[in-house]
Amino acid sequence: MNDVSNLRDTIIPKSDQLNADDLVGGPMNIIVSGVSRGNHDNPLVINYSNDNGRPFKPCKTVRKILIAAWGENGNDWVGRSMTLFCDSKVKWAGKEVGGIRVSHLSHITKRLQVNLQVTRGKKEPFIINILQPDLYPDELFDTSFDKMKSMIESGKMTIGQVISKCNQTGMLSDRQLGMINSIQEPVNIKGFNPATKQES
Repeated sequence: MNDVSNLRDTIIPKSDQLNADDLVGGPMNIIVSGVSRGNHDNPLVINYSNDNGRPFKPCKTVRKILIAAWGENGNDWVGRSMTLFCDSKVKWAGKEVGGIRVSHLSHITKRLQVNLQVTRGKKEPFIINILQPDLYPDELFDTSFDKMKSMIESGKMTIGQVISKCNQTGMLSDRQLGMINSIQEPVNIKGFNPATKQES
């Protein structure tokens, strides 16, 4: 492949997660396709459309912002969007090493200011703007819904997989997400593993 119109892929670090260095070329919008618990060091794992096995593992500051904006139920985050950027002033052990921060979120009704502690006895305001990504067209959704329903009920796709595929076209509205989430997934068919189900 000799396409040089976007060279971001040439600077991607070899890692199992999204890193601040991935964003040195500029901010990136992601659409959440799954939320799960991680380990002690990274307790939250956010998968997103086309993450190529490198999910976003937000730091505590970003986790607080997401919970303040979207609520504590991670299932509700699926299908929502955020803008991530590299903040070169993020400190670790007193030194500026850079880190991932969030600047915009979908599904908020107004610009947010979240005051969070950054060092002992010191708080800083974090400003979050409204993200208005392209929406999944209502007409296309309504004509495609029966097929989505059939794919889920037959076990060919999970709810999470359908949402992720839709997000490649545009962000789903609350009405559209509600309709997809109301579909009953099978639990006892060959090849279906409930443990891999992506709740939304």
